[in-house]
Amino acid sequence: MTYNAIKTSVENNVLTLTMNRPDRLNAFNLEMRDEMIDVFTKVNSDDDVRAVIVTGEGRGFCAGADLGAGKDTFNTDKRADGGGQSQWRDGGGQLTLAIYECLKPVIGAINGPAVGVGATMQLPMDIRISSTAAKFGFVFAKRGLVMEACSSWFLPRLVGMDQAARWAYSGKVFEAQEAYDGGLVSELLAPEDLLPRANEIAREFAEETSSISVALMRQMMWRMIGADHPMEAHKVDSRGISVLGKLPDAAEGVTSFLEKRPPAFPMKVSEDMPDYFPWWDEPRFQ
Repeated sequence: MTYNAIKTSVENNVLTLTMNRPDRLNAFNLEMRDEMIDVFTKVNSDDDVRAVIVTGEGRGFCAGADLGAGKDTFNTDKRADGGGQSQWRDGGGQLTLAIYECLKPVIGAINGPAVGVGATMQLPMDIRISSTAAKFGFVFAKRGLVMEACSSWFLPRLVGMDQAARWAYSGKVFEAQEAYDGGLVSELLAPEDLLPRANEIAREFAEETSSISVALMRQMMWRMIGADHPMEAHKVDSRGISVLGKLPDAAEGVTSFLEKRPPAFPMKVSEDMPDYFPWWDEPRFQ
């Protein structure tokens, strides 16, 4: 697939996805949605990619939905992807679900204004770091809308109900420092240091780790957020240790440690995911 609204590059096993509509502050449209979903779908079977960084071209991360259609921007009866209230699905939500399902760690490098879907698309990313030049806004109440991109599920879990309510109900745009203080981002950096730091974090995930282990743990942690008891985690943990302990990556991990050398894990996410994955599609195991 040829990309127009985004661009991608791979270096040192890290894929950088850059939203690429800088003249519109990388405003989100249907083309960008489809292209980003395509990347997050394909990356699961690309063993050359061990982590993904998402950022924006120019001075913006993503200024939210493209409002070029004016007052009918959000009228699903008049949209190209419309279908009425019963069939239509939010494009931001389609993207965040694709990120949620991803088997590779995802790092958001928030380089500039991130408003509306530009803020909510970050929520299923594992790590979010921000330039001091960034601004954030869950502005839906000021547009006569509601939270989208599954953010009513993600945001309270990430920052707590109190903070989520303050940002969502006010619809205000706030500075990077407030995003940091509120737990939305974990680091604040000078603009020139943002991407180097994102790549440093990505390499920590990509080097000397089992890609199978990382893929499984990513899904374990995200899916356990909604579990109603730690017993659910205990079941999945136990299944994972039992199955992976018999596989080549575990043997290599222990052997390389004992031999005091870097590991060379042989297994690939595209081919070797254990047979209990995806466990959430099975009947509850005892």
